[in-house]
Amino acid sequence: MLCPVCRQANFPGDDLCSNCGADLAGSDLPVADEAFEGRLLGEHLDALGVGAPVVVAPDAPVGPAIARMRADRVDCLLVVEAGRLVGILTERDAVLKVAGREAGSLAVRDVMTPDPVVLRHDDTLAVALNKMAVGGFRHIPIVDDGTPTGVVAAADLFRHLLAAAG
Repeated sequence: MLCPVCRQANFPGDDLCSNCGADLAGSDLPVADEAFEGRLLGEHLDALGVGAPVVVAPDAPVGPAIARMRADRVDCLLVVEAGRLVGILTERDAVLKVAGREAGSLAVRDVMTPDPVVLRHDDTLAVALNKMAVGGFRHIPIVDDGTPTGVVAAADLFRHLLAAAG
């Protein structure tokens, strides 16, 4: 172990430097490092600059809702009733729950994922990544007092991380 005072090499576990007598007792204790990854993953979701979400009513027909996803080039719609988030309609929902059925007879509420996991704008990128990994999600709504304000996509997170990494 190197002495922090004189940089003399000492044996691991020595309490005093053999060269200058400096105290080495606490020198080899681990110290938290605010590495690049720690700072980056500690950023708030606001750093992503996500836009306003595309919303749909739960009683809307599912066919036009899916067409709207395609037209707006979004992977999900937030299902909102009386200004409150009640569900999310994703591409995965469309493929697994609508394929092979008559879409004209279905409402969004019939195929949406109800009560989705949510984030707050002041959550960190690490929290978002963890929720996505644990839940297997590619999209998580951002809410403020129950009102949706955006959607975080896994692609947004990775794009931001790659841009910051250089």
